[in-house]
Amino acid sequence: MTCAPASNPSFRRRLTGLAVAALLAGLLATAPAAPANAAIVTVGAGGYTTDLPAGALGPTNSAGAPVSPKITSAVTAKVPTNDWWSSLAFQRYAGNPYSENMYAHPLAFHAVAGGLEVSYPTAPAISATQYNQSHARDLTLGVTGLNAPSTQVDGWSDWTVTPYWSDGTRTLRATIGHGLPFVYATPSGGNAQVGFVATPTIWADRGNVLGATVNGHDYALFAPTGTDWTVTGTTATVPLGGRNYYSVAALPARGALDLFAKYAFSFVTGTRVSWAYDEASARLTTTYTATTTAKEGTETGTLQALYRHQWLATTDPLTTYTYVSPRGTMKLREGASFSTRQTFHGVLPSLPDLGAYDRARLGDFVRQEANAADPWKGAGDTYWSGKALGRLAQLVPIAEQLGDIASRDRLLGLLKTELQSWFTAGGEQFRYDGVWGILTGYPASYGSDTEVNDHHFHYGYYLMAAATVARYDRAWAADGQWGGMAKLLARDANNWDRSDTRFPFLRNFDAYAGNGWASGHQGFAAGNNEESSSEGMNFAAGALLLGAATGDTALRDLGVYLYTTQAATIAQYWFDVDNAVFPAGFGHDTAGMVWGDGAAYSTWWTGNPEEIHGINYLPITGGSLYHGLYQSEVRAGLAEMEANNGGPAVEWRDVIWQYRSLGDPAAAKANWDAGWSSYGPESGDSKAHAYHWIYNLARLGTVDAAVTADTPTAAVFSLNGTRTYVAHNFGTAARTVTFSDGRRLAVPAGSTATSAGTTPTPTPTPTPTPTPTPTPTPTPGSPTRYLLTGGGMAATGGAAGSDAVSSAGGTNHDGTPYNPLVYTSTGLTMAHTGAATAFDLFLDAGTSVGNGVQARVSYDLTGDGTFDRVETYRYFATDPVAGWEHYTQAAGLTSSSGTLGNLTNGRVRVEVWSAIGTNPTSLGIGNRSVVTIPFS
Repeated sequence: MTCAPASNPSFRRRLTGLAVAALLAGLLATAPAAPANAAIVTVGAGGYTTDLPAGALGPTNSAGAPVSPKITSAVTAKVPTNDWWSSLAFQRYAGNPYSENMYAHPLAFHAVAGGLEVSYPTAPAISATQYNQSHARDLTLGVTGLNAPSTQVDGWSDWTVTPYWSDGTRTLRATIGHGLPFVYATPSGGNAQVGFVATPTIWADRGNVLGATVNGHDYALFAPTGTDWTVTGTTATVPLGGRNYYSVAALPARGALDLFAKYAFSFVTGTRVSWAYDEASARLTTTYTATTTAKEGTETGTLQALYRHQWLATTDPLTTYTYVSPRGTMKLREGASFSTRQTFHGVLPSLPDLGAYDRARLGDFVRQEANAADPWKGAGDTYWSGKALGRLAQLVPIAEQLGDIASRDRLLGLLKTELQSWFTAGGEQFRYDGVWGILTGYPASYGSDTEVNDHHFHYGYYLMAAATVARYDRAWAADGQWGGMAKLLARDANNWDRSDTRFPFLRNFDAYAGNGWASGHQGFAAGNNEESSSEGMNFAAGALLLGAATGDTALRDLGVYLYTTQAATIAQYWFDVDNAVFPAGFGHDTAGMVWGDGAAYSTWWTGNPEEIHGINYLPITGGSLYHGLYQSEVRAGLAEMEANNGGPAVEWRDVIWQYRSLGDPAAAKANWDAGWSSYGPESGDSKAHAYHWIYNLARLGTVDAAVTADTPTAAVFSLNGTRTYVAHNFGTAARTVTFSDGRRLAVPAGSTATSAGTTPTPTPTPTPTPTPTPTPTPTPGSPTRYLLTGGGMAATGGAAGSDAVSSAGGTNHDGTPYNPLVYTSTGLTMAHTGAATAFDLFLDAGTSVGNGVQARVSYDLTGDGTFDRVETYRYFATDPVAGWEHYTQAAGLTSSSGTLGNLTNGRVRVEVWSAIGTNPTSLGIGNRSVVTIPFS
């Protein structure tokens, strides 16, 4: 096994040499997949082959022998690779026809000849570079006498799977899944059997219900009513009396036994995720639904454990019970479904032209790339060709902004030629494998062919390049031309269309875990893994932009779903932004890669800290703005990188600098100014792009998470209290984009507009929008702050006016800001008086019935981007009589966190939103609504 070069950011999903040597011992060949009939399938102007290219391979085991999916005759759909359980279906090692360790959370599993090993890992093993909560068998669930030669997959749903065992006399089906504390067993040919790893402590015996503790974990065993468990030594058995079901559950506490008994025979038989993007409110709602079948009784509900990223985003009621997991605390919900509601903060196809760069130098940098003798830098496989496509695509709008139409068109020509080469069968090409349901690019790389690795990482670059071409040439990207092949790559990696049976649903995205998985076969003791979370986000952004550019709202909304969900999981599980996931003693603020059983401060190819960090930053594009939602994490992560690196970055300086600009634009600009002439760009980036990015953010500031837009291709930035609004319009007609703080921005067709001017694409240069009146500068020393138009708060009132608090849409948003109005004072240096916050908000809902408006006041004492004190007040129910009402602090706090201290260049933010109701409410501003902060 060879090692990738140090500059390679994608040497992943490999076993170590020692592990391979151990696993290769005694390998046996498996039956090869049936050859496909040779054919060229036309897709628009391009197409793909069903033949393997000469000398190429499809899915194989570790000995190089072709493999087919391990499935029963009940399965007709394309089997999911790249899932948490894929080793059940993809037999990577000929000596193991069962599975590798599978981490569903809170439970972990391993299939063996006698059935299903079950564990509830709770104690992390921590080393200098990783933590693992690994599978260690607590019990084995099966049938007396079962000795199956293999395990097959009998079915699956969005986050469950049903493995199947048969030895000719006995059979077992066991449904397991993410968030399920139960294992649902359907046996035949013998008694139900649970074998414990040690003699269990029996603390409850109700005949058919048994409470047992082993390895410090409490379990409950449920057999059909009227049966009776017998425990002999380490084995519990029960005759099923002609029935064919039993279940086993890991309990969060012994006191939960009755709750679990209620649902023990309501078997989960299917799960389904659905998502809805509300463009007007920038809101993504994701619904998780379990389907159940009552084996006895009439109960149709179930119990589900929610991951941290889920329970942080739901208002659905949860029980008080929790589980431990490698992703932090999981919380138990009673019910067959739940929904999460998350804010989508926007993606840009490129940054606008606002930087104070040397335009001649920037132009020289662009031309160096556009006119290079080899603009592909020797790339020949799907990954490196993709990175080259991504690098050149980022330069197209920069050339346009500079007025260098020749370079713009040459770059577009390069993109089209290369994409068309890949999108045409023959030479560089894609091949569809109908047995596995995969579309693989050849020449392949890093196991994208033999292991089905990394398709989302590779194909995201093609989507971004196709979206760039579509921005300038929509006809080229039509489904009947070259867009059809680009979208086929999207379907392979993350098929969103359940009616498209060529591919599994969401191959590279785990709908419940909320992140991607990179290994096609999941052939590791630690489960599956995902290293470059940022390349997963590149796929999401590419899907969103290609969908927006071509008018394909389903593809666009897939991108919004993937992007919004992963932004939350990356924050929690890669960067631990709340310090609530990584176990104490891990010693790192960043994970280079996440595994099923934990996380590691490492990469597949190097232990260099700047690449451990940087692999979760690159590529830097307009889809990278999610990093700016956690500016303190940007600064803290880079501080850790430099401490572990023994100083600033050396190899990937441009990637590091551009990432830094999302948390500290001035420092990033200083890095560039000091080092631009003495570094070589990372292979997927260029000096032109880094210069443009860093200097634009030096002018724009950081991402303003408080404001959203009614289009997905928009963003808001803030610098020294002044907001800049940016939006792109892919449409063929002008439109007005409305931001959640009330700001409206006219955006001509095919253009990017900003509140500081307009940046055109190929259409005629539009008329710039007027520069907004600057927000009044706060006056330190005055505790009374008036809410002003444009989102400011000043010590003196302005002209009387009103802002519209948008409707709650008929849903409950009590405690959670929903499309809020946001008002901010910055640069405050004041002493805390020890008093409490006071406010008087003028509200009028007119004759509307049932409205309720809520307020939150947040204090960032040092202006570092982190709120040290957050106060949420009970909502104020407005009356149905026209005229101002007064909402004050007398409503009382519904929640608060943190403590107050002195303000030193601090910031105060007020959010106002509708907690309930179906109609908007007016908020009086100017010389009306005031907040009195407890400072002098």
